Amino acid sequence: MHDGPLTGLRVIDASTILAGPLCCQILGDFGADVIKVEHPVAGDSMRGHGHAKDGVPLWWKEISRNKRTLGLKLSAPEGADLLLRLAATADVLVENFRPGTLERWGIGPEKLHEVNPGLVIVRISGFGQQGPYASRPGFGTLAEAMSGFAHLTGDENGPPTLPAFGLADSICGIAASSATMTALFARDRNGGKGQVVDMSLLEPIMMAVGPGPTVYDQLGVVEHRHGNRSTNNSPRNTYRTKDGDWVAVSTSAQSIAERVLRLVGHPEVIDEPWFASGRQRAAHADLLDEYVGGWIAERTRDEVMRAFEEAGAAVAAVYTARDIVADEHVQAAKMVVKVPDPDLGEVLMHNVLWRMSDTPGRIRFTGRPLGADTDDLLVNELGCAPDAVAELRSREIVA
Repeated sequence: MHDGPLTGLRVIDASTILAGPLCCQILGDFGADVIKVEHPVAGDSMRGHGHAKDGVPLWWKEISRNKRTLGLKLSAPEGADLLLRLAATADVLVENFRPGTLERWGIGPEKLHEVNPGLVIVRISGFGQQGPYASRPGFGTLAEAMSGFAHLTGDENGPPTLPAFGLADSICGIAASSATMTALFARDRNGGKGQVVDMSLLEPIMMAVGPGPTVYDQLGVVEHRHGNRSTNNSPRNTYRTKDGDWVAVSTSAQSIAERVLRLVGHPEVIDEPWFASGRQRAAHADLLDEYVGGWIAERTRDEVMRAFEEAGAAVAAVYTARDIVADEHVQAAKMVVKVPDPDLGEVLMHNVLWRMSDTPGRIRFTGRPLGADTDDLLVNELGCAPDAVAELRSREIVA
């Protein structure tokens, strides 16, 4: 079976939590041969993140799917030399050590490009490889704070609010997969020369937050928190139903706003001059939320969903993981799929991130134990002597 459009591409995943591994997961989902390089004793910290079942880490099964695993101590000269030998066979290397770490170990971009001039090196860090913050420890939480996301999230009179999941890392990981493919395209167009991709956690989420710097530059305006409301349209909020569930309503399009107000029994406001634009409607959010919220509070979630669908208005239930798994559209579109696993039998996980008509990706296998492929990679592919690998294993340089 053809494994996807990236079949034949070799990627070294020398990164840890979370952006780099997600970038490499996406590449692996579409056929790349991803080799996960992690510390031979501690492994990738992702192995200890999130829930486990009978000691088996569940997130690891997804984030490291389609990856062969190699335990390798890069700070040891022998480990660094093995990475260079492996890099000579690869197309991409993804790493997220603090800037300067690879150089200190003698395996920085200059050395990597000596052994493989065509290698694309994707360097993910908190703040990028250059600048006064480059050497700072960088985590997604810091990027979520500095990007403006936390400042704009939460109740108007409450504190800035951080997400309960790795938002900045996830946005960065998806962006990094795009950056990787852009660099590979440039390599193929420019005589096979690789390059370094400098990717920070901060910039992708800063762009996702929106044009705040442009608005400030041109108008001197600094936006503030408004809870679930938007300054660009109304009604836009979450509303509680009669049976205690929640639904979200959005009216970004004028026609949708009109349908919602007709549905909830207040067509008269449609003729108000201020109703003609989303920004003006947002100035009357208290009134519109009263109308919409009051109508929804008198009905169950199913009644609300059915009425909105019949009216051609935009609504969605606020889902838990249980709701996601049970949703008929999620099931029909195969947004989550069951994958065979040697430890757990079957594991339900997110499907590949997008569908392609001619060269679809697929999940070939779930995340593997630490060092499961070390011997195969070092002995069978790099030609190392089995005794030499065993000696390195005894010294915890490989696993």
